[in-house]
Amino acid sequence: MPEEAPPVEPLSERPRLAPNVRGALWMLASALGFTAMTTLIKFLGDDYPAALQTFYRQAAGLIVLAPMILRDWKGAFRTTRPGILFFRSSVGTLAMILSFYAFQVLPLAEANALSFTRTLWLVPLAFFVLHEKLGPLRIAAALVGFVGVLVMLQPGAPGHGFGWGQMAALASALGFALTITGMKVMTRDHSPFTLLVWSAALGLAFSIPPALFVWRWPEPFDLLLLALMGVLGTITQGCYIKGMQIGDAAAMAPIDYTRLVFSAAIGFLVFHEIPTWATIAGAAIVVGSTLFITLRELQLARKGRAVS
Repeated sequence: MPEEAPPVEPLSERPRLAPNVRGALWMLASALGFTAMTTLIKFLGDDYPAALQTFYRQAAGLIVLAPMILRDWKGAFRTTRPGILFFRSSVGTLAMILSFYAFQVLPLAEANALSFTRTLWLVPLAFFVLHEKLGPLRIAAALVGFVGVLVMLQPGAPGHGFGWGQMAALASALGFALTITGMKVMTRDHSPFTLLVWSAALGLAFSIPPALFVWRWPEPFDLLLLALMGVLGTITQGCYIKGMQIGDAAAMAPIDYTRLVFSAAIGFLVFHEIPTWATIAGAAIVVGSTLFITLRELQLARKGRAVS
């Protein structure tokens, strides 16, 4: 007589993954999506300049958001401070163009490492713009991080220095830090979705003029890759937000640095790039300092909530 099959446990009664595990999976998906996007940026870079890629990135992102915007377009665009939104989007578009250029001309690992300096730029911006108090630990961590940048770039050494790619990467990090600072101001009375909608719409508008200077009609397959690059950018943002929302922020923040590993692997396998020891050492210093700043901010935020 055949043995009876064990009863199937209902899906609703199966144990769910812990929030931090689910959040970590979303963060890994974000890191993988970001790596895939930057790989396409570099792959298409010989034929499509950064300004043109930015236009297609913004256009694809707005198309992805369109169904959600159409549900309540008045609510999606409702704002009381359009000036800050215009400033934030213009700076963000310029930062994206510079970032795309950096990923085109620099090794993926180096461009990724320099992109993390946005956390270091946030320290002085928090003081001058948001009027936050800066403790000695935050200042020291930021200074150590910029030392890591110097280690990576080795100014003055033969074959090294602040080339256009490195300057673009650092300038884009500063620009993204400005947009994050603006987001902190705007989230006091605006929803994240409203900020995302304005960023997508204005980003597309601001990307049109520079794109026209280098315009070319893409081949059908290239158009598919450009659209995929834009969709990946939007998905990457969504996965990052979801991961930080589900998991504990202190546990999620370090996982974002896995894209350094992914980018180094893709750079080696696809573009035959071998990171130098200076890049590895400098990246380790930058990651360590930015991770310290991030975890320190989260710890202070928890203390503030506990006191209140």
